Amino acid sequence: MRLQFVVGILTGLLLAGCAEDLGVDQHGRKVTAEQLDDQWLVINYWAEWCGPCRTEIPQLNRLAEQAQGRAVRVLGVNFDTLQGEALSKAVDGLGIRFTVLAQDPAARYQLPRNDVLPVTYIVDDQGRVRERLLGEQSAAGLLARLTELQGKE
Repeated sequence: MRLQFVVGILTGLLLAGCAEDLGVDQHGRKVTAEQLDDQWLVINYWAEWCGPCRTEIPQLNRLAEQAQGRAVRVLGVNFDTLQGEALSKAVDGLGIRFTVLAQDPAARYQLPRNDVLPVTYIVDDQGRVRERLLGEQSAAGLLARLTELQGKE
């Protein structure tokens, strides 16, 4: 009876650990919630066929570089749910240098579904959605918005 209890507890802990995974990135590397803890997230949805997404990606690359050391992480999500090699090829083709999640984190962060692209969410370091931005964004604009939101904490 005790052994079953211990096995049950261990199984629960292992499954809880799996629930913390956000899947893999464009390189097949696991992305865990622990990697994103205490970070502000800029989550951008994009597609290859979306013109504004294509022109926005260099701005997001710039933001990812400028955000290093600031507890801010830029994440991309492909609107068309590309996976594996197809996702990796699209990311390379568009020159994306920030992390792209193969699985949609919408459920985890309670992000509403959008039919308009691009769309960008700012999620605070507690996992709460603070902003939904429709349309093409600039690195400067996103950084200013992040600074303003972080100052309101």
